Amino acid sequence: MTQTLPSPAQPLKIGTRGSPLALWQAHEVRRCLMAAFDLPEAAFAIVVIKVTGDQILDKALKEIGGKGLFTREIEEALLEGGIDIAVHSMKDMPTVQPEGLVLDCCLPREDVRDALVSPGVARLADLPQGAVVGTSSLRRRAQLALRRPDLRLVEFRGNVQTRLRKLEDGVAEATFLAMAGLNRLGMAHVARGPIEVDEMLPAVAQGAIGVERRVADNRVAGLLAAIHHGPTGIRLAAERAFLRRLDGSCETPIAGLAVLDGATVHLRGEILRPDGSEAISGELRGAATDAADLGQTLAQQLLARAPKGFFSHGG
Repeated sequence: MTQTLPSPAQPLKIGTRGSPLALWQAHEVRRCLMAAFDLPEAAFAIVVIKVTGDQILDKALKEIGGKGLFTREIEEALLEGGIDIAVHSMKDMPTVQPEGLVLDCCLPREDVRDALVSPGVARLADLPQGAVVGTSSLRRRAQLALRRPDLRLVEFRGNVQTRLRKLEDGVAEATFLAMAGLNRLGMAHVARGPIEVDEMLPAVAQGAIGVERRVADNRVAGLLAAIHHGPTGIRLAAERAFLRRLDGSCETPIAGLAVLDGATVHLRGEILRPDGSEAISGELRGAATDAADLGQTLAQQLLARAPKGFFSHGG
């Protein structure tokens, strides 16, 4: 059966948040589809959707609903047919999709590392005693508190540009951003020092772009299959299964990273007390075909080692 391709007369509608990074990601998905099917730019329409998470910037995510605040309105538009696909930063995605939607396409992963951004310091160890560090990430806050309990941590929400502006305004002396986002925006120079994963394990799915679709939309499924990056998909299967098993029982700082070596997955994971007073980490290796099982198993192992009350604030 011949596949019906998007055209200027009937463009494929791509839903996205409106930040510069989100738009870059949507344009990259469009570029990949154009290349895969030799289509003109006019065969696609970028649809910007305002999400709650981008509008409420003065509160921590956990106070106003968590990760779903970056996806809910976009997923509603997808379910209602206002858009045909939705492009997401995978680290923002809840581990379970709404009924009727599936997330089975991802692009090649970028740099997974965190980046220290500070006017005069290139390494975490070089931050002055008692320095004010801005971050909205529960994971980064706990990891920083574990490594540098002397630092003063303040809430720091907003897109890349907003957070850099806050830094310039002196709200904090340093912040942390994902290297992937800086690379994609052509702003790698902003990072004084990428932090190696051995020092700070990144967020689950950091650096990965995912594309969500309606389960029953076979035409779109065929289009996305042509641009899906299998190795990244395997890595995300392990990491997201790890996160899913942990999310079922707690809201806690979680880090995880899977690396693919031929047919083998090496998964590392870490859970931390919210105040950074303790961390429990582990790693497993297994077959790429068992990536999701590997993630669940590692999560169960870490949970089994966590003392009672581990996930409550301050322990």
